[in-house]
Amino acid sequence: MIGIDTNLLVYAHRQDMPLHAPALELLRTLPSRGGLFGVPWPCVHEFLAVVTNARIFRDPTPAVAALQAVRALAEHPSIRMLGEGEGYIDHLAAQVTRGEVRGGMIHDARIAAICRYHGIRELWSADRDFSRFPDLRAINPLI
Repeated sequence: MIGIDTNLLVYAHRQDMPLHAPALELLRTLPSRGGLFGVPWPCVHEFLAVVTNARIFRDPTPAVAALQAVRALAEHPSIRMLGEGEGYIDHLAAQVTRGEVRGGMIHDARIAAICRYHGIRELWSADRDFSRFPDLRAINPLI
């Protein structure tokens, strides 16, 4: 399973983003790529916070439309929505200590920990911050 980060979801959703077309194509072609793809729930929450934010977008996505996008994502046959579970704290502790993380980076450590908790070793993201987590290979599939 490969993880999918927030930024790819935002790019695919927002037509006004420079990388909209390749991100949308990437998500549309997931079934033909084979295998499963996981989206950590914190990425969903962050997606909702970003696309509905009037400080980021002049014309933000209405909350109802953003939630419809999340429902469509969750119903995608190749997507699994990923969260924490029993024993997760050990994965979080490993990411925080190995990545020497504190403050706002705890959010990324949480995403990395959820991925590792579910056996994911590769996260598709345009965010370079994930390089600080040695157990998780961050790949930008848009370049």
